[in-house]
Amino acid sequence: MHPDWIYLDHNATTPPATEAVDAMLQALRENWANASSNHDAGQDAKQMLGQARVKVARFLGCKPAEVVFTSGATEANHIALRGAVGFNGRSGLVLSAAEHAGVQKLARQLAQQPGGDVAFIGLLSDGTLDMAQARSLITDRVALVSVMAANNETGVLMPIGEIARLAHAQGAMLHVDATQLVGKLPFDFGKSGADLVSVSAHKFHGPKGVGALLVRQGLNWPVLFPGSQERGRRGGTENLPGIAGFAAAAERLTLSPDDWLTHSARMATLRDRLEQGLQRALPGTEVYGQLSPRLPNTSFLRFGLLHADLVLNKLGRLGVQASSGSACSAGGNEPSTVLTGMGVPRNEALCAVRLSLSADTTEAQIDHVLAHLPREIGGLMAESTAPLPHPHPDSVTSPGVFA
Repeated sequence: MHPDWIYLDHNATTPPATEAVDAMLQALRENWANASSNHDAGQDAKQMLGQARVKVARFLGCKPAEVVFTSGATEANHIALRGAVGFNGRSGLVLSAAEHAGVQKLARQLAQQPGGDVAFIGLLSDGTLDMAQARSLITDRVALVSVMAANNETGVLMPIGEIARLAHAQGAMLHVDATQLVGKLPFDFGKSGADLVSVSAHKFHGPKGVGALLVRQGLNWPVLFPGSQERGRRGGTENLPGIAGFAAAAERLTLSPDDWLTHSARMATLRDRLEQGLQRALPGTEVYGQLSPRLPNTSFLRFGLLHADLVLNKLGRLGVQASSGSACSAGGNEPSTVLTGMGVPRNEALCAVRLSLSADTTEAQIDHVLAHLPREIGGLMAESTAPLPHPHPDSVTSPGVFA
């Protein structure tokens, strides 16, 4: 990455930590054997795999036996949702309307299958779940409730504990997509109330292409990829370099309660400095979910009625890398489904820009945005009464890309 860029798209992906890269290189150079082989080289690889599993389990507050390594959160989500169909004689799925686009698309696919029954819990205008609707939808016909821990666009936190109680009271299982929360706030699988949890390493300075599904011990969840690996729960030779990098990133963030408070509070302080500075300098700036409990690093903003791609173009010219939200579904042509689910009009939703920080973001970087962005877009905001036309793709310096 260019050394002068200011990277404010950490919800899309994070730069791999030095510890993660070093661990991957060691696995590639020294532990490249198949961990399922019985010879000495294979057993060395198996030992590294076991050590990595322990580190990940310690980080996520679970038992090593509850960790199923996957290619990432998307695969973990598929195992969770596809396994729910027919589980314990039930086929009902209940999801939140805030779920990642990939999860929503999968759920709608499953709804087309015989007996498929999928319902979505709506959002309130502040980005939180409509809990009255949740209580009406979670019945004894439901096999699985799937709710993300924190929304990837607004950063709004979801009431996982309350949803767990509702699901379990009806005999349903709870799956939590914790992809965005892990690494920004502490997470403890054992205390969460969840039965299944998806995580992805590249969201907290690990490598891409590796993640995990946490499966509560004793829960005989159906297998999506049969095979002998991962205690028969996920076939395929383990990606040991990726898993080693995942474990190193996890170990790096296995913090004490006091250190977690410092880690999260620093990001929240910078986020608030950014939001408040922009709202002072640019009247008409709206921050979605600002009054709700949120991730400490995430800011989803609208600058009057300036189209998101125009704002991203201006940010790109300032060397700032940002996005228009979850670009698995973004790109400027369609509004965020999360915002429309919150009741935001389409023309306003097309203006939303996401700025997501990390613990490595500096005050100087935030001050650079505050010093220069108002000059770039202040006059345009004053003139604009509707979103400006979608610019030619060649003119967009910093497109929204979300993995």
